[in-house]
Amino acid sequence: MATPATNVRMIYQDVLANYLISMARTVESSVENALEALLHPNADAAATLSSKVFLAEPRVNEMEILIDDHAVRMLRTGLLDEEEIRRVVASQKIANDLERIGDLAVNVSERVITLAGMSVAETPRDLEPMSGAVRGMLGRSLGALIFRNVVLAGEVLEADDVVDRYRDQIFEHLLARMNEAPGQAASQLQFLLATRYLERMADHATNIAEDIIFWVRGLDVRHARTRISIEEANYPEKRS
Repeated sequence: MATPATNVRMIYQDVLANYLISMARTVESSVENALEALLHPNADAAATLSSKVFLAEPRVNEMEILIDDHAVRMLRTGLLDEEEIRRVVASQKIANDLERIGDLAVNVSERVITLAGMSVAETPRDLEPMSGAVRGMLGRSLGALIFRNVVLAGEVLEADDVVDRYRDQIFEHLLARMNEAPGQAASQLQFLLATRYLERMADHATNIAEDIIFWVRGLDVRHARTRISIEEANYPEKRS
């Protein structure tokens, strides 16, 4: 039979998980709206989708504060074991990264609004696959969070280099177009900034994946991620 202390711990953990998943889903929706508007420049659609992103930002900020407050309450109970403490610490860091991703969705939406007032012939090549890669990283990060799945988290870490390659290709393409058509430089600059925001979203998704691995496996794979580190996270029985 569960003790009162155990019941309190379980309630606190469930509330923290619900807060964090709700925040993650809100941020994911904001990113979807921002990227949809970016990939399909249209004045009406840009205004509609971007407004959804702007309206979601205060809610995301409030969720981060709520999660931090709840995490502090959990730590003050003095009832947590080592894994639960890691969970609380990781949750606070994940909430911070989610808030930053939400801010970046706002940044992308601002670029979309600016582009809507310009004459844009086409979006840069590789922007759509880069957006798809970022969406995939965010989706897998959310899956790793919900299911405490370090395999998905490891896939997020591996995908970061793909996004970086797309970023480099788009930068080169946009700079070349600026030289060829200086009159289009203003719109190309907006896409350049948007691409940078996408790369930063991927970086924060990577941070989330690292925090999930720390929470579930107790492994710190920041800064020096190696194939061995990821395999240890996914298959701890292989460790010597």
